Amino acid sequence: MPPIIFWRGYSMESKIILRNNLKEVRKELHLSQATLAELVGVSRNTISSIETGQYTPTAKLACLICMALNKKFEELFYIMLVSDSVDEKG
Repeated sequence: MPPIIFWRGYSMESKIILRNNLKEVRKELHLSQATLAELVGVSRNTISSIETGQYTPTAKLACLICMALNKKFEELFYIMLVSDSVDEKG
C-alpha cells in the first residue's frame, strides 16, 4: 500500500486539477478516440475533451477508461495542485 501523503496548507478551496496521460497511452495501444469511446460508452468528443483537459471524467468514467486500457488509475491520471498565482493550464 502506498504511503499516505498529507497536503499541508491545502483545503477544499485549493485548486486541484486532475490531469491525464490518456492520449499517450491510447496511442501506444493503437486505439483511436472513437474506439476507446465505444469501449466505455461515451462519444469520441468526450474522449477528446478528457485528453485536452476540457472535461474532467467522473470517477465511474475514469474507472471504465482504466479497465478498457488495462491500466491502473495512477498510470493514466495524476493530480496537479495549483496555487492562486499559477495559471491552470500550466
